[in-house]
Amino acid sequence: MKSFLGIVSLLIAVSVACSAYKSAGSQPSTNSNSSFNQSSAQTNSAGGQDKPTCQLTLAGAPDIKGLRLGMTPEQVLALFPGSNEDAEIRSTLAQPPSQFGVSSFVVRPAKYESKDKFAGISQITFTLLDGRVSSFSVGYNGPEYSHVDKFVAKFVEGTNLPAVDQWEAYVGMDNQLKSLKCSEVEIRVFAGGQGGNLNYVLMRDLEADKKLKDRSAKARAKATPTPER
Repeated sequence: MKSFLGIVSLLIAVSVACSAYKSAGSQPSTNSNSSFNQSSAQTNSAGGQDKPTCQLTLAGAPDIKGLRLGMTPEQVLALFPGSNEDAEIRSTLAQPPSQFGVSSFVVRPAKYESKDKFAGISQITFTLLDGRVSSFSVGYNGPEYSHVDKFVAKFVEGTNLPAVDQWEAYVGMDNQLKSLKCSEVEIRVFAGGQGGNLNYVLMRDLEADKKLKDRSAKARAKATPTPER
């Protein structure tokens, strides 16, 4: 009898132990699923939040050492004393614009009296539409940045531009190129080259860009022969 009671007691103990093990084993699983669901919800929430739209207009766009979109060549050259007499620039500006009204010229600040004001800038390329600056690219001699975010953070200091986390990275060049597309202006910042000698900031007038695309589209449509009936 005692032997029988001992066996029964042993079976009950084993059963209780198994139940406790199952109960304990199921708890981490529940917590794991809960953490996963919470993480997914946070990820989806973050992914679902669109970045604030930049409403920067052409008039509100910042300048780079006095250079702005919409300037005339005369206004640009006034910032570089002596550039108006530069044979290369005069020759370039004397050429007629393209059929769509596009022209361009390059300024190398080191050649003129304003070189101290534009120290660290190797050259500036201007594109004009109908005689107004529609885009310009400022090329720098450095410094070298480990990530383009550091260049962007430096560039937006003292301006009305959004912080670096509102800029979009260029796929495949995430560490080097970022852009900010606003209602009327687009800005691109690139960091690269030996010692940062390929660094540049590009500012583009989106309204002028749209106007140019419309002209091009109309020209293509006009050149397309009408099918015979």
